Amino acid sequence: MHLYFYDERYKNDIEKYQLSEEQLRFTGTPTECIKLSNEDPDRYSILAMDQENLVTFFNLHKNEGVKLFSNNDRSILLRAFSTDFRHQGKGYAKNVLLQLPSFVKEHFIETNEIALAVNLQNTVAQGLYKKCGFIDEGERRMGNKGELIIMSYHL
Repeated sequence: MHLYFYDERYKNDIEKYQLSEEQLRFTGTPTECIKLSNEDPDRYSILAMDQENLVTFFNLHKNEGVKLFSNNDRSILLRAFSTDFRHQGKGYAKNVLLQLPSFVKEHFIETNEIALAVNLQNTVAQGLYKKCGFIDEGERRMGNKGELIIMSYHL
């Protein structure tokens, strides 16, 4: 499995990406996220491909985008993390999260922390993030979809 920055050659893959109603309670669609990335030079859409299949999608957001979630000027925010509904339960999300630190170190060399915000009700995602090295340091925020737990991975 490999991580790639989004470009137009992946447009058909994005259009086929499926999220369940349950997933949509906690995250945005890749189409929405790509639109936001196109409008913000500090937001990057990332795809995880297994062979020819798009299995996981997320955004990385620098500078102003991370400031609500970290006081660290060298932090980057992981947002809108999802796995295509048809590929859930196969270990893709865990694999991506384990690859993420080296991807960030390679492409965002100034970064020393990955921050994320996970909904308090999304206990499955919280457990996954913890297994992959993210730490709940006690920070909480209110988001559009409820209370958020702020977690960090220190590089």
